Amino acid sequence: MTEEKKTVIELQDVRRDFIVGEETVHALRGVSFRIQEGEFVTIMGTSGSGKSTLLNQLGCLDTPTSGEYLLDGVPVRTMKRHERAVLRNRKIGFVFQNYNLLPKTTAVENVELPLMYNSSVTAAERRERSIKALEMVGLGGRLYHKSNQMSGGQMQRVAIARALVNRPTVILADEATGNLDTRTSFEILVLFQQLHREGRTIIFVTHNPDIALYSSRNIVLRDGKVREDTVNRNILSAAEALAALPQPEE
Repeated sequence: MTEEKKTVIELQDVRRDFIVGEETVHALRGVSFRIQEGEFVTIMGTSGSGKSTLLNQLGCLDTPTSGEYLLDGVPVRTMKRHERAVLRNRKIGFVFQNYNLLPKTTAVENVELPLMYNSSVTAAERRERSIKALEMVGLGGRLYHKSNQMSGGQMQRVAIARALVNRPTVILADEATGNLDTRTSFEILVLFQQLHREGRTIIFVTHNPDIALYSSRNIVLRDGKVREDTVNRNILSAAEALAALPQPEE
């Protein structure tokens, strides 16, 4: 008998309304889904679909107007802001489109940042874990390089290492290949697929439908509702796609 996987994300009829002037904008209109441990899920939607609002809910940056959001079994909606901040730091690793690295600090110092808020981690352990995370993403030789000494792809790898260092329940990527060229985008997708094979839970928010071909499941939002939720039975290999690209000119 196959052991049922743990539910790490659960949304139950989540609604989010905003008051704009005299109007109420219904950004999310009853969103419900579960994400199991070890899934690689893309969430797609055009501008105005509710994608950014949903991202803020999943990242514990905002709370629903109604409905429930459980992160690793913990109900989020009634939590105070500082409680959500602690939960976010412990449970979620963020990867952003613009990397969000501190420009005058080294790669290893950037990766250490999430651990600075965890008093149970010593300075020595913080450095050790940060180095291991950078080695995991192929940057063991760039530990002490600053952002202006790295390419876009290398900076995104630093951002992924930073997302991994706190051993989060979920990696939440927001348009993580949006600022990268085609070759570098596939290099980053190779890394995400590797993390998926290792059992990491990944949520990749994107407007690019091609990304869904490399994930295990795709959720499509439109007008604040889930319009599609499909399992990908034929996951394409990012490594094979990368190998098939023309070699860059010297």
